[in-house]
Amino acid sequence: MNKTLLPGATIGIIGGGQLGQMMSFSAKEMGYKVIILDPTENCPAAQVSDGQIVAEYDDLDKLIELAKACDVLTYEFENVDAKTINEVKKYTQVPQGTKALSVTQNRILEKDFIEESGFKVVPHVVIENIFEYHRAVEKLGAPVIVKTIRGGYDGKGQILINDPEKACFADIEKLLVQGTCIVEKKIDLKKEVSVVVAANSDGETSIFPVIENVHRHNILHLSTCPAVISQNSEKHIYEVGEKLAKNLELVGTMCIEFFISTDDQVYVNEIAPRPHNSGHLTIEACNISQFDAHIRGVCNLQMPKIELLKPAAMINLLGQHLDNAKKDLVNHPEWHFHDYGKDEIKQNRKMGHITILSDDLEKTKQAIENNSIWDV
Repeated sequence: MNKTLLPGATIGIIGGGQLGQMMSFSAKEMGYKVIILDPTENCPAAQVSDGQIVAEYDDLDKLIELAKACDVLTYEFENVDAKTINEVKKYTQVPQGTKALSVTQNRILEKDFIEESGFKVVPHVVIENIFEYHRAVEKLGAPVIVKTIRGGYDGKGQILINDPEKACFADIEKLLVQGTCIVEKKIDLKKEVSVVVAANSDGETSIFPVIENVHRHNILHLSTCPAVISQNSEKHIYEVGEKLAKNLELVGTMCIEFFISTDDQVYVNEIAPRPHNSGHLTIEACNISQFDAHIRGVCNLQMPKIELLKPAAMINLLGQHLDNAKKDLVNHPEWHFHDYGKDEIKQNRKMGHITILSDDLEKTKQAIENNSIWDV
């Protein structure tokens, strides 16, 4: 059993991006010390922490050094090697364990786990070669999405096939060279939503309100809360969140993404065993944020009931948006502006976000869409 860690203890975070930065903000505000392990000097999380070990994520010696220097170890992304985590458990508490990592790092294991837990996933077929791809398309019917089973985010590692007759087989072969893939049926989509759940080592959970998400070019553009969905869908999503948290032996924060089809069927899309981009609005909109909940969970503090204090919208700031958004900030006292402090600005790289609290989300969404910042 993991012991409760009080402020003054040291938290080690593997990964120094914006999620690690916001975890560190929460931990420091509560009085914890924080050490980051990340290969990039002056990474976003290191800028707001007590120290950094500059090393690759799979550098076992440096991970052991981090483990020995902290009272508890956590991570900001799911592509951490489970075997390495098991090794460093000898030196410090790693309350998240490796079950959630092992399940969510492989799309096949993840979908099987979700179905075994009693919930729907999008119809799909596992393929090893281009011949099996053709059979999968025949079985599922177009359109389909071909995805690698490991890695991939923000649309990377996947190809949408609207018309199989016009598909570029060379692109599909490039994915298959990386290993086993899956072919998913593209459903008639009404909404994409997500729910953030957090838990401590004693099994107490906090579940956040359902968030509605809009993507552009496979990258999250806009999140709003509360989601405009039916009561039945909302109830089902909460049931999924509670049960998957229990079955994954969740400690800390995770996010579950869902598709809602035009005929109101709810499908579990994927699980992220960490805080999530769509949950950033909880910093201003809820009584505690997803990052506060994560720190409470890994330190085994009691988990509170989550309250939505005010409806909110969150817009991602990508590399092409950041400068113009900074210039426009003087015109928007309602903006809660977050710049992650990344050294290099790149097209489509997440550089920050803006959260707006609102009594009229439709009006707020319209104002966002009318702002030319996000046209590029």
